[in-house]
Amino acid sequence: MRCCACLSQQQTLQCSPSKMAAEEESNSRAPCLNFSSPGPLGNAQSSNNAHSSPATNEGSAGATGGAPRTAGHSNPQPGPDRGGGTDVRVENSPNRQHTTPQSAGQSATAARAPTVAGGASGAATNMTASSVESPNIPSSLPSSPASAAVLVYREPVYNWQATKNTVKERFAFLFNNEVLSDVHFLVGKGMGVQRIPAHRFALAVGSAVFDAMFNGGMATTSTEIELPDVEPAAFLALLKFLYSDEVQIGPETVMTTLYTAKKYAVPALEAHCVEFLKKNLRADNAFMLLTQARLFDEPQLASLCLENIDKNTVDALAAEGFTDIDLDTLVAVLERDTLGVREVRLFGAAVRWAEAETQRQQYQPTPENKRKVLGKALVLIRFPLMTIEEFAAGPAQSGILSDQEVVSLFLHFTVNPKPHVEFIDRPRCCLRGKECSITRFGQVESRWGYSGTSDCIRFSVNRRIFVVGFGLYGSIHGPTDYQVNIQVIHTDSNTVLGQNDTGFSCDGSSNTFRVMFKEPVEILPSVNYIACATLKGPDSHYGTKGMRKVTHEAPATGTKTCFTFCYAAGNNNGTSVEDGQIPEVIFYT
Repeated sequence: MRCCACLSQQQTLQCSPSKMAAEEESNSRAPCLNFSSPGPLGNAQSSNNAHSSPATNEGSAGATGGAPRTAGHSNPQPGPDRGGGTDVRVENSPNRQHTTPQSAGQSATAARAPTVAGGASGAATNMTASSVESPNIPSSLPSSPASAAVLVYREPVYNWQATKNTVKERFAFLFNNEVLSDVHFLVGKGMGVQRIPAHRFALAVGSAVFDAMFNGGMATTSTEIELPDVEPAAFLALLKFLYSDEVQIGPETVMTTLYTAKKYAVPALEAHCVEFLKKNLRADNAFMLLTQARLFDEPQLASLCLENIDKNTVDALAAEGFTDIDLDTLVAVLERDTLGVREVRLFGAAVRWAEAETQRQQYQPTPENKRKVLGKALVLIRFPLMTIEEFAAGPAQSGILSDQEVVSLFLHFTVNPKPHVEFIDRPRCCLRGKECSITRFGQVESRWGYSGTSDCIRFSVNRRIFVVGFGLYGSIHGPTDYQVNIQVIHTDSNTVLGQNDTGFSCDGSSNTFRVMFKEPVEILPSVNYIACATLKGPDSHYGTKGMRKVTHEAPATGTKTCFTFCYAAGNNNGTSVEDGQIPEVIFYT
């Protein structure tokens, strides 16, 4: 019975009659070393290394006979009788597989390791072969100086473990290496499929999914596993991480690597991918990353994307990737109160998205089809926040809104009481955090009349804030509608910083009623401003026991915002620090 090493040698030499004779001769001698058990020396699989090592000087010498052998070698017979040329033939075999290159030392080791299983590999194996074949030399390691010199050469080539000082180095050497591999993955699809070697134990240690795949109740016994839904580069990045803790991700592979890490339950690699995306988050890719974050269920990344869009809304909407998002992502953005953009520009962006979506769904880009693909996103556009000029020049002529919607919105802009519209009229504010408000009166009284003159009060603050609206008193005669114009004016330059012509409905109570600006008005510290409200309607409640200084303290942080109120010179309909209208200021810090 021949051992596996002899059989492997026979396969190597079968093309040469002289070598077949040499193999037959060797069979009559002492038994060869048996490497039948799996291991780095017994793995007879073909190398998947990208570079087949050229024949070394020692290997070439072995093929030509005993010229390079040491004078003290115990078996000076010609190389062919000892299989000395085997190393050269195996190393240069055209049947070798090619994959990602390792280091030069790894390539040589991976290429030669299977050769030893065949029983011979150049000059380095002559020592081992002669030790076995000669009955006068024990099979233990020789102690002669010449033999010791051979061992110095043999160890770095075949005993690769000895050159790796740590477990990490040894496992890193096995990454994408045929040595000891017991499973192969066919990754990708079509012409891009790659055959990647791996090790069940290493994968099971790093991934619960791989552990179930190889060791669970329905474990696979296949040695080749197809992964058509995984990109080869992403799978190699996953294996690299499992074998060595090294992270290899870039802008082109981070999303596919994140998908692969999630598929095989490797949360540490997921975290690295998310961190990479955070560091590379910009306005021009915020929408694309938001879509991916929602797809991969990464709420932290999605939140960061939304914050970036809030701060850079105009740039984010202008980015090329905006029109590629899905409808649910568009809805998630349009629902936000914190977008820093005028509503008419948001409508224009939504129309661009609808044009791209009709093409994706192979519709004609008609106004009807644009409305169809926008679906629930259309009602989230806050048309009442536009000026009547903006609405008339854009949305009213787009054909996307129905005739009834256009008429009701025009009425909303021009008449009081304002008719009900289906669209949200709550202002967007490019700010985050909780809305705050202060009340400057201690008591409410009746009656305060209006004759077209504005109620005004001068104020300043100790820190930068954004005013988003006022709280106003309503009618003393029951439910009533008011028409009102609100303004914030810079005192020194008399510049109107923010205004809104709108209306509000009151219920006849002494409560205040919110009237909001269309955009936040920035208020700088220690600068004087005038809050102004011009109401048209019946007599209202008014405030008394006014306070000159009012302080708001944030519950969470303890931050204090101090308002100082002063009399506004000129005709202000009687409003002052002590009593009058404009009881509340609504703001964000």
